Amino acid sequence: MYRETNRHFKFDWISIIIFMLLVGFGWLNILSASHVGETVDYFNFSQPYGKQLIFIFLTILLIILILSIDSKFYERFSGVIYIISMLSLVGLFIAGKNVNGATSWYGIGGMTLQPSEFAKAATSLAIAKFLSDLQTDLKNFKDQVKAFIIIAIPAILIILQNDTGSALVYATFFFVFYREGLPKIYLIIATLLAFISIGSLKFGDITTSIIITLVILGYHFTRRKKPAFIKTILTILACIILSFGVEFLYDNMLQAHQKDRISLWLRLENDPDKLADMRRDILYNLYESEKAISSGGITGKGFLQGTRTTGKFVPEQHTDYIFSTVGEEWGFAGTVFVVVLFVLLLLRILHLAELQKSQFSRVYGYSVASILFFHFMINIGMVMGLIPTIGIPLPFFSYGGSGLWAFTILLFIFIKLDSNRINEW
Repeated sequence: MYRETNRHFKFDWISIIIFMLLVGFGWLNILSASHVGETVDYFNFSQPYGKQLIFIFLTILLIILILSIDSKFYERFSGVIYIISMLSLVGLFIAGKNVNGATSWYGIGGMTLQPSEFAKAATSLAIAKFLSDLQTDLKNFKDQVKAFIIIAIPAILIILQNDTGSALVYATFFFVFYREGLPKIYLIIATLLAFISIGSLKFGDITTSIIITLVILGYHFTRRKKPAFIKTILTILACIILSFGVEFLYDNMLQAHQKDRISLWLRLENDPDKLADMRRDILYNLYESEKAISSGGITGKGFLQGTRTTGKFVPEQHTDYIFSTVGEEWGFAGTVFVVVLFVLLLLRILHLAELQKSQFSRVYGYSVASILFFHFMINIGMVMGLIPTIGIPLPFFSYGGSGLWAFTILLFIFIKLDSNRINEW
């Protein structure tokens, strides 16, 4: 009887402990970034750090609920969960609340709920269900199209809400597809597109066309089994056309603030007057964030001692720019600690995913790892100025109930699925 009861509590405690460390350390930094005055009232629920405490308490109840549900439920009802999630995204066009130019929230009493955050877990379940079907083969073009449609629907709905950053997350499912048998050609095409797009903007279309032509010809003539020469020529022509079309798409498809962010990232702007205006406008957050991080040194200024953090130099520092608080108050040591925690969590999820006996659980595990990695890489890279500014939160760390609950659901569904493997006799 003891063994029968105890087996239901065997979960991967390594992942759970890392999760707890990230949430706890995140709350400390939210407290630093959002408290007002010299003294701190830890239970002031009118402040972001007080509200986050409520969110964390509700998260505990959410975890208990997720772990108490039979693991087969998530596979059996994955399609229903996905449909409900997509309907919640569609409903935003009718009853959505506009915040900072994006219609991505429902207003519920005095709080807001962002369904696009929860759609990531729903899409992960749907993808896992589809790819684990015995009839699905990602080497088959029809199945590739179906898989792409599953991730395209939420991405398009989110883009229409003017929340491009959240929509970009769905590109990470290509890593999952690749693991499950998607032909390598798609990865090659994606790499070429990225190189051509960045190269054309940075170095010009002619230079990029010449480089890409030489690379493709070199690849053709160095292979033992050479592809048909006509295919190589058509590939080169397609790349050249794309290279000359990038500037047109950049000028006519992107919004002004998106072009400015890419221009700053690639150092395309040379006008000193315009650069000065950008530093006072869209670059303000980034420059203040970089100053906060660099001022922390090796060990940081200490908890609640960050002058730039307590002085509110970085707007909305407790949300997307929370990592700058870590850099200032905890220094290089603190930032390494956070990075190591995320890396350990990602490696643990990938390790557990490979141990799964069910393809559904494995695919879902890879989806979780891919989404968390994208958020982690983009958020920290953005705060440090390594990539263009994209407004997405740092998982388990940034302020917000929707983000915390959505990432918790995403992770703990996998922990529940993994427990099914652990508890098998």
